[in-house]
Amino acid sequence: MLALTENVTEIVNKLTDEVPGISALRIATEPDGESLSVSPAEAAAPDDVVLEQDGATIYVDQPASEFLADKILDGGVDEEGNIQFALGQQA
Repeated sequence: MLALTENVTEIVNKLTDEVPGISALRIATEPDGESLSVSPAEAAAPDDVVLEQDGATIYVDQPASEFLADKILDGGVDEEGNIQFALGQQA
């Protein structure tokens, strides 16, 4: 199952606290089937896997959940306030 770093849980918790109507981030497979998108979400889609860690919620669509099963999601915020994410392999 996808693991989240402390950085990511802090980013998600701050986002959901500060933006009305946002309950989580959603990771979804793009139509090309080869890339992923990350976006704020109000609710999970019917087939999403729901991950909860340290108060943060991430919705992951089924195809992405299979790809991300052995990954760890990290993130950060740059000086301009842009959120960036990175995937790594779980140990």
